[in-house]
Amino acid sequence: MATKKVMLTIGEREVGLSSPDKIYFADLGLTKSDVIDYYRAVGDGILAALLDRPTTMERWPGGWSPEAKLATRADGHGDAFYQKRAPKGTPEWVTTATITFPSGRTADEVCPTELATIIWMANLGTLRFHPWPVHRESTELVNQLRIDLDPQPGTDFSDAVRAAGLLREILDEIGMPGHPKTSGGRGLHVFVNVEPEYGFVDARHAVLAIGRELERRLPGQVTTNWWKEERGEKIFVDFNQMARDRTIASAYSIRPCAEARVSAPLTWDEVPDADPNDFTVVTMPGRYAELGDVWKPFNDADPVSMAPALEMYERDERDHGVGEMPYPPEYPKMAGEPSRVQPSRARTD
Repeated sequence: MATKKVMLTIGEREVGLSSPDKIYFADLGLTKSDVIDYYRAVGDGILAALLDRPTTMERWPGGWSPEAKLATRADGHGDAFYQKRAPKGTPEWVTTATITFPSGRTADEVCPTELATIIWMANLGTLRFHPWPVHRESTELVNQLRIDLDPQPGTDFSDAVRAAGLLREILDEIGMPGHPKTSGGRGLHVFVNVEPEYGFVDARHAVLAIGRELERRLPGQVTTNWWKEERGEKIFVDFNQMARDRTIASAYSIRPCAEARVSAPLTWDEVPDADPNDFTVVTMPGRYAELGDVWKPFNDADPVSMAPALEMYERDERDHGVGEMPYPPEYPKMAGEPSRVQPSRARTD
């Protein structure tokens, strides 16, 4: 018989934990209670990653299994789903923030301000947390650049590591120091704290310009081509992850996979020898107990201006004749955007 709901004391709050014995990762024997214990063990780190940020919940209420399916924009049916709006029954002490979707519609989204909120979200089955790159006080002004190094078929984590090393050099050259983390999968993410002085269009342009510079320095190894048929066996700099309402899993989020890997913050010294499989729900609490939040220097760092990257974007338009790129298909047509028809189809239409 399943254990009934128990109450947890998280700071000054009492948070209910329902069905604590429910299996969430069968191969590892991890229960829902184990997931909650993990998030409590890395509490200061996950709170720093989500603090004051509108956050989409990726909910797996039945736990992860090979058969479980995540609902997507293309197919809304699934065992797991993204929750963007604060659900009915949200406790009154949970803070929310109003965000605006590309369509112009708005929603009140959960905005963690304390660890109790994160534990409440985890009790709802949230494994991955997808925070917006803004704070609740200024939801139209980006204060975090996120560069997604995404290995394409034929490449792997070691290729992303190689690209990240040169990406670090580029960011240092323009005075925008970056901080790395594993994605929880095969890729790497590099984040930059920026002043909240520009919106989503400019932030996306900044990442695109940085990606194009990386592509020039690593020809044949890195690409910013949006169309999959043109990417080849390269590391894709996914600039559209900086578009409005596109988010990247936070540091310490759990990836829904058999190994229960997590998105692990790293120091740059750790990157060359890092292995994503070393960072899991089982192993991360020990690492955290020993090292603490290795992204504390990132969280404490003074933000820098995005202007140098935007100057690179303007230079690319002027000197190289490259500018705007396609947005994802569900977005309204954007100013200066080229056709969203993939090249092979455009040639045959």
